[in-house]
Amino acid sequence: MEKWFQKLFKTRKPIIAMAHIPALPGSPRCRLSLEETVKWVKRDVKNLSKARVDAVLFCNEDDRPYTLQASPEQVAAMTRVVVEAKPISGVFGVDVLWDPYASMAVAHATGAHFVRGVFTGVYESDMGLWSPDASSVARLRRRVGAEGVRMFFNIVPEFASPLGGRSPAERALSAQVSSLADVLLVSGHMAGAEADLETLREVKKASNVPVLVNTGVNEGNLERYLEVADGAIVGTSLKQGGYTWGPVDPERAKRFMEKARSLRRHLDQSRSTLPGPPTL
Repeated sequence: MEKWFQKLFKTRKPIIAMAHIPALPGSPRCRLSLEETVKWVKRDVKNLSKARVDAVLFCNEDDRPYTLQASPEQVAAMTRVVVEAKPISGVFGVDVLWDPYASMAVAHATGAHFVRGVFTGVYESDMGLWSPDASSVARLRRRVGAEGVRMFFNIVPEFASPLGGRSPAERALSAQVSSLADVLLVSGHMAGAEADLETLREVKKASNVPVLVNTGVNEGNLERYLEVADGAIVGTSLKQGGYTWGPVDPERAKRFMEKARSLRRHLDQSRSTLPGPPTL
């Protein structure tokens, strides 16, 4: 495991919880004032912090229909929300859907530790033909002095299908070698949908960087995922009624993290009881 990963999250198999931001100004679904949006997200972050999640990931999940290029008003509003709602102490990341340049800019401005995005590949998607450019985002990171912001590459993204014949393992290896991915993510077909376990295994086997499951994690499947993945990003299953765009349910978040900590203790105990090398 990468040393920076362990140092950042201070635990094995970290759980990164989503702080989904209601639709921002300019989005068709925007119903709240910016002040009301900040209040909503601060409440969610408070409930996640009480549940003792390992990190928070801010995402403008309800800015539907999604776009590949964030607008100036989106970027400005998201920056304000993150600045006002971010945990006082703790790890957090940023994902501006689906614009990796905006994500990096907001992350740098707010002091985020990582960004999540689709940085490589070509896809047919709900947003049209999707062709991100990891090199430009990495160079933006360098230009603005944000080298400390880690890039989490979603190589099996939601709402899209890859073009070409390369397997997930081949895409995973390329993302590490040619695009310098810090972390790889494997998703289901949409937010809240379970990621394919065999695809996760395939990517993990091909990877020399941490691999996280990105969608569809819940109490029932968490053990299966953590046996393979190096951690998980979770959102929908922590919400009231399991509704992706609803508020965080404090009891759901608490139960989930209790389960996660129990599984981590079990994994640590299993690891400590493995036989060592033979004595000569």
